Amino acid sequence: MASLLAEYCAFLTHNRRMSAHSVRAYTATAKRLSEFLAQHWGGSADRAALAHISAADLRSFLADRRSDGLTNRSTARELSAVRHFLRFALAEGASLPVLKGPRVQRSLPRPASPDDVIALADDAARTVSDSWIGARNWAILLLLYGSGLRVSEATGLTGDILPLGTTFRVTGKRNKTRVVPLLEEVKSAIEDYISLCPYPMSAHEPLFRGARGGALSPALVRRAVQGARSRLGLSDRTTPHALRHSFATHLLAGGADLRSLQELLGHASLSSTQVYTAVDTAMLLDEYMNAHPRA
Repeated sequence: MASLLAEYCAFLTHNRRMSAHSVRAYTATAKRLSEFLAQHWGGSADRAALAHISAADLRSFLADRRSDGLTNRSTARELSAVRHFLRFALAEGASLPVLKGPRVQRSLPRPASPDDVIALADDAARTVSDSWIGARNWAILLLLYGSGLRVSEATGLTGDILPLGTTFRVTGKRNKTRVVPLLEEVKSAIEDYISLCPYPMSAHEPLFRGARGGALSPALVRRAVQGARSRLGLSDRTTPHALRHSFATHLLAGGADLRSLQELLGHASLSSTQVYTAVDTAMLLDEYMNAHPRA
């Protein structure tokens, strides 16, 4: 079984090109399943044994996981990871046990207004002691909103995007690259940060630096946003990722088509992008309810 798990880890890393975080999560689920089945069956849960797994076995595994306090959403994610592992482990064409997962209501993204985005970035810039760190916070938060980046994508940028133009390449999930736009205001903010940054910029060094010169951690960006939203009295759902949601929602409301938005966001599936149509509809309904004299 250890050999199978090692093969699975290599498959996720090299064939599927998943992030290190996703590889850890998927292999952890595979390991939990194999350990449970070994105890449940009273024998090895190797590849040959997995060929005989039943829906009842999976129900028992999920019931065991639910006893650990998993929510419906987490249980559905666990079942999805189990299916992914079984598709890898079983022979091609083998049928998986049919098991319906728990019902999960898909929550809509909560975009921030443009004014809230600017206020958030301004507060994160003004409430630090070093001017270059303030310029960095201002630049990276404008970049998240202006280009729709994930926070890990922004902190992963290096000096090879310099000199800045109207677009740049970014590496997203599964090491896929895409071209994203760079607004003039965001470009100016990044250039101001670079001029103040005490550390030299080179093609292979991080663009956004921490206080000691290393790569800026996504956790520090989240912490800066958390402090700013608390001081401004904004919702707890105003996170760095909410700035990406805002980018998508505001583009769609401005007339962008779904396919273009999918490319800009780096979504593998159009269904991931379609959620923003529901957000846009909800915003229109809010405007209607607030403005219509009969609402």
